[in-house]
Amino acid sequence: FANLGVPRYLCIMFLRKKPNKSGSTSVQVIVKTKNRKQRVVKTIGSSRDTDEIERLMAEGRKYISDQNGPLFPDIDEDENAVDAFVGSLTNSQIKVVGPELIFGRLYDYIGFNSIPSEMFRHMAICRLFNPGSKLKTVDYLERYLHVSYDISKIYRFLDNLCYRKDTKLAADKGRKESGTDYKRLVEQISFDHTKKVVGGNISVCFYDMTTLYFEAADEDDLRKAGFSKDGKHSNPQIFLGLLVASGGNPIGYEIYEGNIYEGNTIVPLVKALAERFGFGKPVVVADSGLLSKKNIEALTSDGYEYILGARPKSESDDMKDRILSLDLKYGDIKEVDKGNGVRLILSSSEKRAHKDKRMREKGLARLQKKVKSGKLTKQNINNRGYNKYLRLDGTVDVSIDMAKFEADAVWDGIKGYVTNTRLTPEEVIDSYGNLWFIERAFRFNKFDLAVRPIYHRLRNRIEGHICICFTAYTILLELERILKAAKSDITIHRAQELAKNMYAISYIHARSKQAVERILGMDEEQRKLYDLIDMATQS
Repeated sequence: FANLGVPRYLCIMFLRKKPNKSGSTSVQVIVKTKNRKQRVVKTIGSSRDTDEIERLMAEGRKYISDQNGPLFPDIDEDENAVDAFVGSLTNSQIKVVGPELIFGRLYDYIGFNSIPSEMFRHMAICRLFNPGSKLKTVDYLERYLHVSYDISKIYRFLDNLCYRKDTKLAADKGRKESGTDYKRLVEQISFDHTKKVVGGNISVCFYDMTTLYFEAADEDDLRKAGFSKDGKHSNPQIFLGLLVASGGNPIGYEIYEGNIYEGNTIVPLVKALAERFGFGKPVVVADSGLLSKKNIEALTSDGYEYILGARPKSESDDMKDRILSLDLKYGDIKEVDKGNGVRLILSSSEKRAHKDKRMREKGLARLQKKVKSGKLTKQNINNRGYNKYLRLDGTVDVSIDMAKFEADAVWDGIKGYVTNTRLTPEEVIDSYGNLWFIERAFRFNKFDLAVRPIYHRLRNRIEGHICICFTAYTILLELERILKAAKSDITIHRAQELAKNMYAISYIHARSKQAVERILGMDEEQRKLYDLIDMATQS
């Protein structure tokens, strides 16, 4: 420490595993000073053997322990003096530092530290381990991180977080321009990181939409009642459209009115993001909800290749006859030429057949229950979903057409994909199968980051909330990538728990009278997580 010219109590000493060009890994002891400068204090050794590296790590931890000495070096080793000092400590001197050590490092590594707001940093990181309302966030920051924000200041910040000059809603009148559109900045940082992760070439992108509901019952220009994918049909909602690259790595997003037809969103968003980021024209992959003649024409006219989920049962009678004439067996993959360079790829699987049959039987059971109760409404008298099995005799006699139900069994297990690419049928199916990346992205946001329900009412605050969650998702995905690359047995959920229980203590040094903050000792699992994040963010 004397060689660093910095008092020991202003330094943090830790281990680093550094990959070498030769294929070996060096275990080094690093000292980081309060001004963030780092220096190699000692190289413990290097090896290619995993067991030997773990032995070197253990030796390094012992070295650090020997160098650091007691936690409070200014206190004499007299037992009474130590007891008196510890007894003088209060809860206000202890704070949680794990989120900053883990998620804060990732926040900086991705590039979000270029965002000119400490408040945004705190809100995004807090979302990763303590998601909730803004009031709960303010309370947590105050209680555990000793960071104080007035809730009104949070709301004012959200008012200008995603300011755009083209906003014309009445709720935005009088709002001052902040000078920075954080949404565009966050998307740019996320996209730059995505390019680095996927190797610089965005050759394929995945698009899907989900609904986010609100607890408040009133509607406005943005929050509208519509078909809810969360089953909250009585709650107003918005649509969130998300575009990602392979692995679920984010490209960009947009929010839409809660009653919009989702098929109208894919082409404008893909074109806008491609123009902004200049990633050319990747293959666009989306599910059958985005399948429409208008979308296909728009993608084709702009030179995009696509893979969209198809609905074989909704094809023309002539096409359905051609599909059934293929006599697909379980495991078969075949294609039908639709003309103009468009192909319909078809596959059949036993697993899907069982699922399709089970869903038909569940739909039939619900209809039978409604028919028996006599409580059918006008909503049931249509041809949507399983209501197509209803048969009307005269004006009052409603029954179920079992012949139509049984006839649908021929479609069990058949899945279709529409594409204008030159990929083989197997490559088309594999590419479409990667849509689970975006399904997982929605799952992360809804459950891990609690993006909904949304408690805000004004559009600008809603946009700010989504922007913060998008930032947190990018960090969470990078954490998962690092853990998987290291083949660690630590899951992202376990990492969140470990980070919540890393603490530091602050006190006044008895001799220097300077404020000192010391990170308390980590357990083996916490140290393992810390070392993984440190090694990944140093590379």
